[in-house]
Amino acid sequence: MRITSDMYYKNLQTQNSRSNERLFDVNKQISSGLKIQYAKEDVSTFTETMRLDNEMVTLGQIKKSTESGYKVSNQTDTVLNEFETTLNRTRTLLIQVANDATQSSASIDAIANELRGLEKHFKNLANTSINGQYIFSGSAIDTKPIASDGTYMGNDSLRDAFIGNGVKQTYNLSGSELFLGEESNVKKEVSTNVPQYNLIAQHPTDGSDGVDKFITPSDTIRDLMGDTDDATDEVKHHFYVRGSKTDGTSFQTEIKMKDNNTVDELLTQIGNAYGNTQALKIVNVTMNKYGEIVVEDKIKGSSRLDFHMIGAVDFDLDDGDDKADINDGSYSDPGKIGNLDDGETNYPDATDLFVKEFVKSDYSSAAADISKIDGLLYDRTHFTKDGSSVYSSNSQIIKDTNAFATNSTKLSEVSSGSLNGSSFKLQGTDIGGNSYDVDINFNSNGSTFSPDDGTTNYKIFNMDTPRDAVDGDKMTYKQLMDVINMVTTGNYPASENNADDYDNAIETASDSGDVSLSYDGKIKFQDKLNPSTKADIALFDSNSGDFTAASSLMTFNSNNALTIRDPKTDFFKNLNDIITAVENHKIYPDNTSGDTRSVGIENSIEMLDDLMEHIDRSHAKVGTQSNSLTNSLERTQTLEMSTMKLRSSVIDTDLAEASLSLTQLTTNYQAMLSTVSKVSKLSLVNYL
Repeated sequence: MRITSDMYYKNLQTQNSRSNERLFDVNKQISSGLKIQYAKEDVSTFTETMRLDNEMVTLGQIKKSTESGYKVSNQTDTVLNEFETTLNRTRTLLIQVANDATQSSASIDAIANELRGLEKHFKNLANTSINGQYIFSGSAIDTKPIASDGTYMGNDSLRDAFIGNGVKQTYNLSGSELFLGEESNVKKEVSTNVPQYNLIAQHPTDGSDGVDKFITPSDTIRDLMGDTDDATDEVKHHFYVRGSKTDGTSFQTEIKMKDNNTVDELLTQIGNAYGNTQALKIVNVTMNKYGEIVVEDKIKGSSRLDFHMIGAVDFDLDDGDDKADINDGSYSDPGKIGNLDDGETNYPDATDLFVKEFVKSDYSSAAADISKIDGLLYDRTHFTKDGSSVYSSNSQIIKDTNAFATNSTKLSEVSSGSLNGSSFKLQGTDIGGNSYDVDINFNSNGSTFSPDDGTTNYKIFNMDTPRDAVDGDKMTYKQLMDVINMVTTGNYPASENNADDYDNAIETASDSGDVSLSYDGKIKFQDKLNPSTKADIALFDSNSGDFTAASSLMTFNSNNALTIRDPKTDFFKNLNDIITAVENHKIYPDNTSGDTRSVGIENSIEMLDDLMEHIDRSHAKVGTQSNSLTNSLERTQTLEMSTMKLRSSVIDTDLAEASLSLTQLTTNYQAMLSTVSKVSKLSLVNYL
């Protein structure tokens, strides 16, 4: 085939265009630093680059989330370090003040003042914030967690950082867990608060001078209860024990003893009332060096243990009656603990019935038949009144979980057994100062409440369709509290059997008052109309105090033994109790002065040890969170660097390679142009 000039120049134009394109591409790679700029240039490279870009974005989000969580976790770690340092200082002060022999009243007061200062420091630490966000409020980060009175105001929500695809790591510690958490390895321990002396040592029968000597387990019941001048070996001492077992089951029992029985035998009988056997101990019942009875639960993690006891002996058996026996035929209403109310509590002044108190509080009686001897009271007591508030002393605790009851909790989940067939007494005065006496009756076919006029019997309606009176075992705390609020505000339904009237009465009552469960499961009434309420509330089982009937199914307010240890932590309440013991100069529980419910300094040390252990465990958890976040952050940074390197290898231009290619292409292009020039000249010569 003959090569024409036209063919030559067309081929030359094509080669020139290709060379220019290759030169442009290489220059573009060098100037941009990228192998491609558009998907059409290399689809596989573009796709891989987009995948790696998405990975970089994800890793950036994980890194930001992890860093944010780490800041909170690290700050929490720092705060808890200070918590532990301050707790150590608190313990040092308690040990100092416990050494009563070397402490003056002025020095104890000085220590109490320092402890109050440490309490403020604890509250400041608890209210630590980062950029205006409180670290111990759960998810309520804008809410200050600890109020001035020590009440926790946050929630129990946890906050999570995303540390991987679908992987989360908790980075906060809620105040609910830190200040109100539960230690399942702690055994509840309670103590009486009336020191017991050896009465025979104080008042010798031989006329010699007496000495103050605390009773011991090896002493006799005669030493504990006094000399009756009756040498016969007969049962004459009666002890009435009430309380709750580990599983929340309530009990009441009478223990009969002789003069020559030992106190240790009495302690054994108390343990048996809780279910102790020779083969298995449910509780430890001991006596401290002040003659006070201490009951320790052998089962860890239960907060339901409770104890109350009263003792009695008749110093005048010659009349043929035993007034210390509440079942004695001389009583018109046998079996009632109130039968002992005519006795005397002072020995040896008592010439007839002598009553020995083991537990005393400031509660007043809720019944006319128990009013004189405070130690007789157990659960027939009035709620505590404070300004516009009235609140109970007993936490409502669910049997199966040991958790505090809430509005939706059924009463049967807390009670010792089925409520159906039982009744509660609701007594007191309403916000107008009018007295009330209401029966709350539980029945499977519908529960009701009846005011003291005896003419009405209001249904307690459920929320089912159709509406009807609630099954007693299905009644919730909210339904019980609605009844309390209606009665306490004096707003009763317009009719007995109409659900709309019932709902309207609840709504009207809510304008005047409010009944709720506190964070620790206690019933609280709030008067909305009066800064100093006239309302008074007592709520108890109608069987209360009747030893011929079944024991109380539930206890709402009680004159019971003091709690020394409890699986449930209430940091600021316990701390306040500890400091109060120092302010009252109380080495041990003593009802004779100051706060009758003070646990004493010696017991406070044990309480503080439990708080310290709880904080230590919480701190260890925070440390684990911080370590996990640190590892996640390091891993994310490594992955981020690896991804960046891989992306660079996919999309970034190798400048050395591109420069070499540019040089080669430029040389080839110049050579091509030179060749074209020579050929062009040759062609012209041939033409001429």
